[in-house]
This record gives sequence, C-alpha cells and structure tokens, in this order.
Amino acid sequence: MAAPNVESDAATKPAEREIVITRVFDAPRALVFKAWTDPKHLKLWWGPNGFTNPVCEADARVGGAWRIVMRAPDGTEYPCGGVYSEIVESERLVFTNIATDKEGNPVLDGLTTVTFVEQGNKTKLTLQTRAVAVVPYAAAYLAGMEMGWTQSLQRLAAHVAKAPKRGNSWTNATTAPAESLADREIVITRVFDAPRELIWNAWIDPKQIVRWWGPRGFTTTIHEMDVRPGGVWKHTMHGPDGTDYPSQSVFIEVVKPERIVYSMVGGKKGDPGHQFEATWTFEAQGDKTRLTLRMLFASAKAREHVAKKYGVIEAGNQTLDRLGEYLAGRRMQ
Repeated sequence: MAAPNVESDAATKPAEREIVITRVFDAPRALVFKAWTDPKHLKLWWGPNGFTNPVCEADARVGGAWRIVMRAPDGTEYPCGGVYSEIVESERLVFTNIATDKEGNPVLDGLTTVTFVEQGNKTKLTLQTRAVAVVPYAAAYLAGMEMGWTQSLQRLAAHVAKAPKRGNSWTNATTAPAESLADREIVITRVFDAPRELIWNAWIDPKQIVRWWGPRGFTTTIHEMDVRPGGVWKHTMHGPDGTDYPSQSVFIEVVKPERIVYSMVGGKKGDPGHQFEATWTFEAQGDKTRLTLRMLFASAKAREHVAKKYGVIEAGNQTLDRLGEYLAGRRMQ
C-alpha cells in the first residue's frame, strides 16, 4: 500500500487555523491552573486520547520555557514547546506553541491563550489557540487540531476530577497514574446515510429528540432543554414497565454542527452510574454522517457498574437504531 501524498493533500488544506474552546471544570480555579503549570500534572493529561508524555518540562514564569514530547499509541513521537509570555496566577496563561520535527526544526508555529474564570467552586476555562504551518506538509496537521485540544481538555477534566472538591492542594491519589481512559469510557459509533445538519437538528430539537431517544420500548418527556454552554437539560425516560428514570444534565460545549458535550449531574440519588460526561461528535462523510457517542465516567468501577446494572451499551446501540429509523422516515417524507 502506497504512503499518502501528504504534500498533495496539504495543498487543499488551510495553512493557518484558529480555534476557541470553552468548558467548565468541576474543580477550583487554583487547581485547574496548577494542572497547566506543574509538569507533574501536565504530563498526565496533555495530548489526545492514548498519548503519553515521556518528556514534560515547564518553567512557568514569564520568559520561561516549556517542552513536551508526546508519544502516540504507535510509538511515534511529536515534540513541542514554547515560551511563556504572560502569566497571571490562576487567571491567564499566554505561551508560544511550536511543534517541531525530530531534528528540532519548526513544523507548526502557534500562540495559545488560556483564561481561567472562577464560577463558585468550578472553573470556566477558555482556550484560544492559533497555529500556522511552517512547512507544506504540516497543513495536514491543522485538520486534527481542534479534536486534539478537545481530547486533551477531556483528559484534563478527568484528572482534576480526582482532586479534592474544596481547597487548593492535591492528594497523593491525584499524582498517581490515572486509570486508562479506555477503562473509564464507553464509545459507540454509527454511520448514518443522512447529512450532518439533519442529524444535528434531530438532536437539538426537543420535538424531534423525543421521537428516538432511549432504548426500544421507552418514551421520553422533555421538561427543559436549553442547548447552549451552561444550559440545563431535564428529561424523564419512561420504561416499558412504567418505571421512570429522571435525568438532569448541563451542557458544556455546543459547537454547531460538530460537537455536543454535557455533564450528567442528576439522576437516581447515590448511583455512580448517573455521574458522567457525554460527548457527541458529528463528522460529515460526504452525504453521510459518522456519529460518535463517548461516555466518560469518574472511574473504571463506575463504568463497569453502569454497563452491568443498566446495560447501557446495548441501550446506546438501541437508541442509535431508533435514530436511524427516525431519519429514514424523515427522508421518505
């Protein structure tokens, strides 16, 4: 099999990209800030899913340098680093973000600004980053920039979730190696023969989502559905045996028509299966759409609990089956 022609592909891709991501972390601002500036913590969450950081150095002061070597699951290493140009304790970080090849030559040249806003005992973080391809083939890397940062922030959320809910210090457990992301998540993917916008609207419209949400035999009542960052979603699923399953979530990210992220914050009291973060991604593939649901739990034990007690994997597949049937009906109208 021939290797892909990266330079040819890159010619059709932008040589510069800027993204902005905002999300709320269930942790005090000082803790989230420290996770960005202390290399002991930085190395545990930096990079996309499955990546590790065998080299992680950070001299968090104005003019100080940072350097990370990310290692992909296949063993490929991706060095990056830069210099801090602005540091306001617990409020703001600005640093250059330069990816290099193995010889240290720049591949991508970027600037990243991270702001931290206190919201009670939580933290609203806004990441603004811009990158320019220094060499022609690096333009292809820009396509994955948003997904890479999104997955990094998901890993950061899981990391700070292990910290105390109060106070600004980390327990010993927080500095211990985190459980594998795969051990704590459930992933379900489906390709639908329908355009992305159609599926997006079927998700965010309360009148449509009740037509397909939940496993077979279930119905859903929407009490409130405010699809925007910080918006609340309250609904009750009614089982075939008459049992009601109340649910309350808060939307963290809504990027039309690409991604929806929400945190499940209310359900059956005391049940760890009702505390998780869900990420839905909508990827256009011509006239079709790849839809991926990721459910991230606080621990592998919580993930195992909900998988066994509620059969959530089968329930998720049945829900996507119902979505496919609903979309097919829409196309026939």
